[in-house]
Amino acid sequence: MDTQKLRQRILDLAIRGKLVPQDPNDEPASVLLERIRAEKERLIAEGKIKRPKAKKSTDKSHYQNFTPPFPIPASWQWVRLEDIVCRFSTGPFGSALHKSDYCESGIPIVNPTNIKNSLIEETSIQRINRDKYSTLSRYILSEGDIVLARRGNLSKCAIVTSNERGWLCGTGSFFISLIGLDNRLFLEIYTSKYAQEYLESDSVGATMSNLNQGLLENLMIPLPPSKEQIRIIEKIHSYFDIFRILDANQRQVANSIVAVKSKILDLAMQGKLVPQDPADEPATDML
Repeated sequence: MDTQKLRQRILDLAIRGKLVPQDPNDEPASVLLERIRAEKERLIAEGKIKRPKAKKSTDKSHYQNFTPPFPIPASWQWVRLEDIVCRFSTGPFGSALHKSDYCESGIPIVNPTNIKNSLIEETSIQRINRDKYSTLSRYILSEGDIVLARRGNLSKCAIVTSNERGWLCGTGSFFISLIGLDNRLFLEIYTSKYAQEYLESDSVGATMSNLNQGLLENLMIPLPPSKEQIRIIEKIHSYFDIFRILDANQRQVANSIVAVKSKILDLAMQGKLVPQDPADEPATDML
């Protein structure tokens, strides 16, 4: 059973609004989007975030030219990733870090190689000294930030937990903070076939994919109502728990088959697989 295909099928249903029933009592995403905009304006007024630079084309023209790749429920909204992001940064340029800045017991710096199965792994992570760390304060990660790979495997992404709070975003990553979309649901949308095909189709690089911030900001996200987001996440996780059990069982069966084959061959070579027949011509005569 190909559980990877099953996972993608579940994600496809989820981002189309077909995984859980619609509740007419849910506050529509259009109202949620207005609250997101108001919250961003508040943060801008308080100086906590900067106002995005003006685009060459207006948001209105952008949406007029946008053709939805698939239909979504009436209570949902298509939004650009930029619309629901309050913090968006690329990791430091490679020239900002030098060999002398790295050490064995300093501050961890998160690169795509450290992201596995949507988690940040500390094993083999690089570290920089505290003097250099203090000059890179704009790249310090906060709990709840999302780290995204910007080169290589673009599906690599992870939510920063309390364990990684205060670490640095590496040169090969972006990090973002969202408003109005649950981080866990964003990870599922981001790793869906729909989002990955968009990112791969327009990324550049002769030897590996490279993602730029403008392309990522324009990723169109199907935004569900807040309450439905939670129902979708719970349903996805319930299916994925089943898939993990299936994967474990399949590995166990595969290992058992290998063990049985080995045992059969061992018995055969020892002459213990079939009964001995005294009427058989001995092997010495055959030889």
